[in-house]
Amino acid sequence: MSEKQWVRAERNQQKKHKNSMGKKKIKKQTEEELLKESEITEKTAEKTAPVKTGKQISRGRVYIQASYNNTIITVTDENGSALASSSAGSLGFKGPKKATPYAASKVVEAVFEKIKKAGLSEINVFIKGIGSGRESAVRSLISHGLNITSIKDITPIPHNGPRPRKVRRV
Repeated sequence: MSEKQWVRAERNQQKKHKNSMGKKKIKKQTEEELLKESEITEKTAEKTAPVKTGKQISRGRVYIQASYNNTIITVTDENGSALASSSAGSLGFKGPKKATPYAASKVVEAVFEKIKKAGLSEINVFIKGIGSGRESAVRSLISHGLNITSIKDITPIPHNGPRPRKVRRV
C-alpha cells in the first residue's frame, strides 16, 4: 500500500468515526414523571374536544367532506353553529391512508364521542366530494344509532366550465 492510499484510508476512517452516533442512552422514567405526563395528556385531550353541552339538541346536521386526500366531518345544530369537528389527519392518519374508508369510519367514531353528551338523535347528512370515505362514513353514522332523515350530495359541479382552447391551425 502506497503512502497516498494509506492517508486516504486513514481519512475515510476518521470520517466514518465522526458520522457514527454511538450507543443510544435510554433514560428510565420514574413513576412520578409518568403520572405527570399522563395528567398533561388528559388535560390536552379535554382541550381538544370542546362541545357545547349547555342545552340538549335533538336534531342536527352532519357535513362530510371526502376528498382524495382526507375526510373531514363537522357536526352542527339546526342553525349551523358547529358542535364538533374531526378529520382523518387529526386522528393520526398520514399520507394516502387519510382518504381510506377505514379512516372515515374512525373519524365518525371520534366525532360521535364528542357529541354524545349533546343528545343528538336525528341528523341530516350533507356529503361533499368524491373521495372513498363517503359511503363508509354514512354507514358508520347509522351504526352508531343516529337516525338519518335525509342524505344530500352537495358536491360542486361545473355547468359550463372554463373557456375552451382556440382551434389549432396547421
